Amino acid sequence: MDKFLIKGGKALHGKVSISGAKNSALPAMAAALLTKEPVTLHNIPKVRDLITMSKLLAFMGASVSISDIPASDYVIRAVKLSDAVAPYELVRTMRASILTLGPLMARMGVARVSLPGGCAIGARPVDLHLAALEKMGAEITTDHGYIQAKVPNNGRNGRLKGANITFERITVTGTENILMAAVLAEGVTVLNNAAREPEVTDLVDMLRKMGAQIEGDCSSTLRIHGVEKLHGTEHTVIPDRIEAGTFLVAGAITEGDLTLTNCAPEHLTSIIAKLEQTGVRIEATDKNTLRVCGAKRLIAADITTEEYPGFATDMQAQYMALATQAQGASVITETIFENRYLHASEMLRMGANITVDGRRAVVRGPSPLTGTTVIASDLRASASLVLAGLVANGETTIDRVYHIDRGYEDIVRKLRGVGAQIVRQHIKE
Repeated sequence: MDKFLIKGGKALHGKVSISGAKNSALPAMAAALLTKEPVTLHNIPKVRDLITMSKLLAFMGASVSISDIPASDYVIRAVKLSDAVAPYELVRTMRASILTLGPLMARMGVARVSLPGGCAIGARPVDLHLAALEKMGAEITTDHGYIQAKVPNNGRNGRLKGANITFERITVTGTENILMAAVLAEGVTVLNNAAREPEVTDLVDMLRKMGAQIEGDCSSTLRIHGVEKLHGTEHTVIPDRIEAGTFLVAGAITEGDLTLTNCAPEHLTSIIAKLEQTGVRIEATDKNTLRVCGAKRLIAADITTEEYPGFATDMQAQYMALATQAQGASVITETIFENRYLHASEMLRMGANITVDGRRAVVRGPSPLTGTTVIASDLRASASLVLAGLVANGETTIDRVYHIDRGYEDIVRKLRGVGAQIVRQHIKE
């Protein structure tokens, strides 16, 4: 139960190196279960969710070797899987554990996966995953908090069958899960209304390196021709667009001047466009670098969260922090998750003017924020409260920062490196 202590009011200046994307690394690690050969992953961020995933893979019988020089690299060898189980004790804090379901079904024809935990931001049901696997021939039951899935042995070692699948609504993990299940299925699988997020495209790139036959990159229709087996590969995960977006807001909200290196500007177009609408200046100095300069006077602008390439729901909380400092009323509409304004009540305690009505929040500003003690409810809410603390008068204490450790690599060090007055206070039990 560590805390962050932040003294606000200081503009941020300098360079920040963006880490690899947690949401690309997680499915990449799960995909390593699809082959007996070694899979080497580069640019893996040092965050709690990936440590949890490595423990989960080890529980299943895979070996995970981690090297920190020159960066964080993982070598995963799933030569023989001894257990097709993802137990609750390991996955209760990480929803991405569901990503092992597709690979296990593809390779072993059986899986027992605990229903996922994670952030308190809505139901995020896995029904779309299960319905798709059933269309591919799986028999699935749920009981005692677990998904029990198997492929009946039909003389072909319980192999899944290709199917034409249309997702009722766009699902990123659902697309990734069924994509991984389909690469070893018998025949052709077509995924309609598939997610187009860069993390999905990154997974397609990796699977293709492993020998998968996939068509339709960056589109809402993916066509997968199943193959008998996949081989090992080496893959570098893409930069984290949400971390990059968070630091863009950090530069903007503090009237700072930040340079973000090792990022992917092409994945940030909707975020950049909205920040520019508020008066923030952002320029791409090269293909991997962005510079953000805060405006003296921010202008209110509305956002509606959408699937990629729209404005990311994972940036909604950070944008709300920025909106508290903008002149006028900003209307925020959350269309992805039904319970993602828990951070608003904490910002109210800091002096923000926010009205929440269902999926709609109205932020009126600018509001002078003052430091106080606040509680982080989820990963991105944690980041938004850090941003609010950076601009608040006085000292802000943020409790339950274990949430932020799930998705941001060494955020205190990175912020201190550009001038933020932030420390981590370790609380002994």
